[in-house]
Amino acid sequence: MLLRAALLLLALLLPTLPARAGQLDRAGVERHFPPPLVVGEKDDRLPVWPILKQQAGSYEVFAYAFESVDLAPIPGFGGTPPDLLIALAPDGTFRDVTVLSHHEPVFLEGLGPEPLFAFVEQYAGLSARQAIRVGRPNARAAGAAPQTTVDGISMATASTRVINQSILASALAVARAKLGFGAANVGLKVEAKPDLYEPLSLADLLARGWVRRLTVTNADAAAAFRGTGVADPSEGPAGAVLTDLYVAALDPPSIGRNLLGPSRYDALMRELGPGNHAVMVVSAGPEDAPENPVGDRFVLGAVPDRLAIGQGGLIVNARDMAVERREAGLAEGLPPGPWTVLRIDQAAGFDPSAPWALTETIVRERGQILSEKIARTFTVETALPADLFTRSRPDDGPSWTDPWRARAPELALIGLMLAVLVPVLSRQRGLVADGRRFALFRLGFLALTLGFVGWFAQAQLSIVTLVGLVRAATATHDLAFLLYDPPSLVLWAFALAALVAWGRGTFCGWLCPFGALEELVALLARPLRIRPVAVPPGLDRALRSLKYVVLAGILGAAAAGSPLADTVSEVEPFKTAITLYFVRAWPFVAYAAGLLVLNLFVFKGFCRYLCPLGAALALLGRVRVLDWIPRRAECGAPCQLCKVRCRYGAIAPSGRVDYAECFQCMECVTIIHDPGQCVPQVVARKRGRRAAPRPVIVG
Repeated sequence: MLLRAALLLLALLLPTLPARAGQLDRAGVERHFPPPLVVGEKDDRLPVWPILKQQAGSYEVFAYAFESVDLAPIPGFGGTPPDLLIALAPDGTFRDVTVLSHHEPVFLEGLGPEPLFAFVEQYAGLSARQAIRVGRPNARAAGAAPQTTVDGISMATASTRVINQSILASALAVARAKLGFGAANVGLKVEAKPDLYEPLSLADLLARGWVRRLTVTNADAAAAFRGTGVADPSEGPAGAVLTDLYVAALDPPSIGRNLLGPSRYDALMRELGPGNHAVMVVSAGPEDAPENPVGDRFVLGAVPDRLAIGQGGLIVNARDMAVERREAGLAEGLPPGPWTVLRIDQAAGFDPSAPWALTETIVRERGQILSEKIARTFTVETALPADLFTRSRPDDGPSWTDPWRARAPELALIGLMLAVLVPVLSRQRGLVADGRRFALFRLGFLALTLGFVGWFAQAQLSIVTLVGLVRAATATHDLAFLLYDPPSLVLWAFALAALVAWGRGTFCGWLCPFGALEELVALLARPLRIRPVAVPPGLDRALRSLKYVVLAGILGAAAAGSPLADTVSEVEPFKTAITLYFVRAWPFVAYAAGLLVLNLFVFKGFCRYLCPLGAALALLGRVRVLDWIPRRAECGAPCQLCKVRCRYGAIAPSGRVDYAECFQCMECVTIIHDPGQCVPQVVARKRGRRAAPRPVIVG
């Protein structure tokens, strides 16, 4: 009756829910970006708020603010997308990332929200053009590149990878629409071919377009500022040169080696480092002219305020390398004027094999008292042959492939455990038939399940995954969150396959870390002289139905979009005992410890009466195709040995096996194959006969 009521409750609570949307209005955004910043008008086509900052008498875009759930609603480990407020600067770097809401189980009454807040703070200053990966805890301190790696959180690997993907995917959506670049260069590594060299003169490089020249005359400047009301301060004839710049990418040896000479080029490449780029700008214009961008006013080691490198509509961050200027050994024909080498880090997403441009800005003022600055830009484009470079994507593939590569050793050991377990359980006349050796094997396997699968690999299966599936079915329609926790996904696949052959018991009896902890703790009962409590049959049956009610309540709340699903899921002590190693608030620790104490009196009482995951597996286990536990005609009448020995209460007085309650400990199988224990065999041997077991259900 209780089971039917639970299933009816679940059916009534399965409405289809709309996907989540952002939660901030203008007032909410303004709270995160207070004055002197100004929140502009929300974009008509994209849920993005421009954040403005006053600069030189006008307002410039300081950042674009948006919520990740509006642009990349990727379900987290609890099945609900995290919502993050992201501020993306016009150059593609993250100004800030803030957690608005989430349903990640490990941060809900587990580790607490503080580690999550610290995790997202790492994105400030990183570039959306770069494929940012989640490393292990303290990965950057251990040598991982700080431009491309954020430190992960122990016990929250899957959640942090989902959050990382949410941040990057939503940021790229905004970058494509607002910043003029897409995902094409993310993770792309472009390097000049080091062995591709031919001696070329400056005239040859200019003829091929590998060195470009930007010349601005008085006439060019006058034409650019015409109609602005700015007086023309240029002196001399219209054809007189204001600035004259030579521009070249130095990475390819055929360019850099010919311009700098072999020794200086090699030294520059060593200082530059792999994956980074260098652009040289040499001035041939009047050195003392105020319009010369690399003249006396140029600050070495700074980001030039008059020069900019752009590609694909986005300004690329370039900084003067402050390399030694004396005795440069420049190519014959280059002017002896001032020059700079601008460094572009790989994180900027710059691709020298694609067209790019250098822009010079000339600024003039209008008015004398409250002067207004008017700027005009002059551009020269460069397009180098693609065959001068190699292009590679070492980080190709969706982000969920990262944990599969990173956790390959753990997956290999779990695979080995499963490869050992299957034949042991299948060949009943093998190790299972030897009671003493099999008991030692089971004890060792359970210890490995607890220590490795649970505490080390963090692969404790949980009702939380089913909550996520219900939320995915009713709201998000996205199952990608499953891929971010490879060990758990492998165990889920095996457990579901085992349901078809053996039922619930394979996971619950062998691969559940908390179940293994219970069995190991139960070994203390005998030395502590604790006698098991016999639960009356009627009460036992009622209590076994309770777990189905708990299951229906959790999944029903999840389907209804209620946060109660996360709260009621705490009926599982898995997060406390396995995920967090009992390092948690005392009520949760007391609850988990209490269940272990109960286990000393009522063996695996939680698993039998309360576990919602066990209830789900028991229901799914009804697809089992095998009645694999051998029975004899004498089982139940008159022999009751297996029933008495079964500590799970999974054998009826009739001898019938209740596979929904069987934990596959195999003790009854060991008994039935042991001529010294199986009562029908003992009697038959005394009578000079042979008793053969039969895989039939005894009514």
